[in-house]
Amino acid sequence: MMSMAWKLFYNAFIVPLMWCFFQAAGFFNKKIRRGIEGRQGLVGKVRERIDSAPARHRLWFHSSSLGEFEQAKPIIAAIKRLRPDISIVATFFSPSGYEHSQSYKLADIISYLPFDSERQVNDFVDVIRPAAVIMVRYDVWPNLTWALRERKIPIMIANATMKKDSPRKILFLRQFHRALYDSFSSILTVSDSDKASFADFHLTKPVIETIGDTRFDQVKIRRDDAAKKQILPNKITRGKRIFIVGQSWEADDSVVIPVLFKIQKRMPNLLTIIVPHEPTVEHLEQVEYHLEGKTSFIRFSAMNQYAGEKVILVDSVGILVPLYKYGHVAYVGGSFRQGVHNVLEPAAFSLPVIYGPRHTNSQEAVALAEQGGGFVVGDEKDLYRTLRTLLDNEADRKESGKKARQLVEENLGATDRFLKYLLPLLPPR
Repeated sequence: MMSMAWKLFYNAFIVPLMWCFFQAAGFFNKKIRRGIEGRQGLVGKVRERIDSAPARHRLWFHSSSLGEFEQAKPIIAAIKRLRPDISIVATFFSPSGYEHSQSYKLADIISYLPFDSERQVNDFVDVIRPAAVIMVRYDVWPNLTWALRERKIPIMIANATMKKDSPRKILFLRQFHRALYDSFSSILTVSDSDKASFADFHLTKPVIETIGDTRFDQVKIRRDDAAKKQILPNKITRGKRIFIVGQSWEADDSVVIPVLFKIQKRMPNLLTIIVPHEPTVEHLEQVEYHLEGKTSFIRFSAMNQYAGEKVILVDSVGILVPLYKYGHVAYVGGSFRQGVHNVLEPAAFSLPVIYGPRHTNSQEAVALAEQGGGFVVGDEKDLYRTLRTLLDNEADRKESGKKARQLVEENLGATDRFLKYLLPLLPPR
């Protein structure tokens, strides 16, 4: 009864407000506009894909964006190995996740998630007819959840997280989310603190257990694959100290680049590789403007003309992880903006990892700093002092890198633990 009341409230008030917001925001934000355009005729597009590749059983993974989908990949790979008869559907909320995953070969269908209206969601679910649904981390949509529950389709959350002081626990939002989460079969959390935080909702139906984070498994897979790739020739990296700046934004550049110039004066064999989070024309040109006249640089796409430049500016996507294997120290961006990006990737390669003050969005970044594999810097002075120490002192650098890799190794195995809950839900072969 309570769940029905929340459903009526959500569809009468929240859904129309969200619809108006996205339509208005689409006029000003290209990313949102791409998402709106990509959802046009969505059910028809998916129906065509399903009709052209019919399958007896489908497993549906939903991720908000590309980062969350990375957490689904080790589970998908394991399912494809154990149950090759299962067809995989992968959906995304964000355009970046959808667009950058088109080449992923283990998913049979890749699609946007429809707007969360009753009609669109019900049509979408009826077309896919999944055996089970796995939502990755946090992107839970009410009408989708209720539609799946009404059809008695099992729903799980993988890598679930919940802060103790989450806004979802405030007043009436607590009751709303309690009704929502009680529709799930399993909520499998990253940590015991996340499990305890979900317990605050006093849920009656789902199994809530700690299994760890599948990101550690995926990072190991990517590290092992990257070890086989030769992105840079030995003649370029031989005898160099290599500093990798990964997933940087303008706010990171404003701190890192001035420090870079100072370090270069002391260390002529330093090679810096800058990998922007979004290598747009505007961002690349902005970085080059700051470098112009102060150091030598070259774009990665022109590496066949490399002549000893001290900075390589990466102007493509998908090669950051293979580049980490050449590094000695890494800086991970986002941490002077809204939140640090993936610190596990460089850690898996035994690199000391540096990041800025906005890192508490990442439990791994906090753990790395506590363990001695990560270093938090607050400004240019902090970064200069930390980077210089790590580059100058080989013993300290290797010890920090060892601790960083150890964090990854100690947290492997979440995928296998997740499968113990998923496999019994799947239909027989």
